[in-house]
Parts: sequence; C-alpha cells; structure tokens
Amino acid sequence: MFMKTNAEDRLGFIFGRRSIRLYSPEAVSEAEVQKLLEAAMAAPSAAAKDPWRFVVVRNRQTLADIVAALPNGQMLAGAALGIAVCGELPAAHDQQLSYLLQDCSAAIENLLLAAHILGLGACWLGVHPREQRMNALKKILSLPPSVIPVACIAIGHPAEAKEPRTRFNRDYVHSEKW
Repeated sequence: MFMKTNAEDRLGFIFGRRSIRLYSPEAVSEAEVQKLLEAAMAAPSAAAKDPWRFVVVRNRQTLADIVAALPNGQMLAGAALGIAVCGELPAAHDQQLSYLLQDCSAAIENLLLAAHILGLGACWLGVHPREQRMNALKKILSLPPSVIPVACIAIGHPAEAKEPRTRFNRDYVHSEKW
C-alpha cells in the first residue's frame, strides 16, 4: 500500500521514530505484538533465508534478569515487554554470521518502524557481539546452541515525547569515490 501523502510527510515519519526509554504502565496487546512480528518478518533477507527468531518476554522477573545482564537495558524494567531478536546460524545464507546479522538488523528496523506506526515506543539494545551479554541471554531465554541473540527491543506505550530529527552529516557522504 502506498501512502497518499507527500514525500516530506512520509520521510517525516522516519525522522519521528526515536528511541523511547520511558513507558506508561499500559499493556501492549497480543494483536499489536503480532503486527510487530509480521512487520519484522517482512524485512529483506539474504537469499530469503529468514534466519531471524524472536522471543517475546512479558514476565517481569525475566525482564529483570535481562536488565541485570544488559548494562544499558534499564528501560526494559518499565517496558510492557521485550523482544529478543535472535538469529539461527544454520538458517542464514551460506550459514554466515554476517548475513544473519544483516538480516536480523533489517528485521529490527522494521519492528521499530512498526512500533512507531502503532503509537508504541521502542528502544533497540545491542547484545551481539558482547560474549558476556550473549551468554547471559542464551541462559535466561534457554536458547539452543545454534541461536545467537542479536538484540533486545524494549516496547511499551511511550511516557515521553521526542522531537523528530535527522542525523544527516554531509561529511559522511562521498561521491563516486572516497
């Protein structure tokens, strides 16, 4: 479906997606979680292998355990839920870690944009490649050995508002050659 608004409005939507770290106590519905996961799985994937796997966590104690394992993950304590985005290495294109990480990252961005569309707040917490964090999540979530935790996404109804922005920097752009 093509949005029937002008390009500036459509791009403004992307600029309006911000990392939200404060949440209201309101629950996120199962239907909303389903839409988030559908959007995540609509991402492109190398050779259409779809190596992404998701663990939806609502249990307060499990979220607290994840908070303890992720030094920058305190916002999960107030989130309605967390979604651990993982990749199954044997399912990745050529069983390559790089493809798994790219595919999972594309799924994460779709999930973040879907949360914004649904009026939810979300924050991406990196896990991979920090071995201590990966091992802690593997244990907390009982992940099989072939599954690699890539990130955790805190999700809830926002209790903060942030202005839209772009972080464009012309110094990072080169034409034709470096």
